[in-house]
Amino acid sequence: MATSTKGPGLKLDDQLCFALYAATNAVVRAYRPLLGELGLTYPQYLVMLALWQDGVTAVHDLAARLQLTSSAITPLVDRLETAGFVTRARAADRRIVLVALTETGRLLEDKVAVAQQAVVCRTGLGERDLADLRQELKDLAGRVADDVIAPTD
Repeated sequence: MATSTKGPGLKLDDQLCFALYAATNAVVRAYRPLLGELGLTYPQYLVMLALWQDGVTAVHDLAARLQLTSSAITPLVDRLETAGFVTRARAADRRIVLVALTETGRLLEDKVAVAQQAVVCRTGLGERDLADLRQELKDLAGRVADDVIAPTD
């Protein structure tokens, strides 16, 4: 294996971003077949998690909760509605679209919990280690997001 003598000596294996990327991909790959059996993709699963936890939610609030744009949420909600897991309705303020679980969507939660527990088991981490890792990642995301400077005109 050749090593470069030019530049600052950046190494892939030393990059936090790559470790996070690889871990994320591994977790999503572990979820994929389990969720697929239930008719969900991983991004749809995230939408459903938010709805199970928060109840009826406006599309723009759902997007903010998942740190996505409303235009990224809309196709996910479209597919979830087609599958019979959610419904959409306009609020009194017609600009606001509310997303609600159907009975089928509510009943899916118990089945998804089994899939989620299977993935947790695959991590090999105990409850305390999982909670610590989750908190570290949330803190990291918050610090990095806080440091991002919004572009000015």
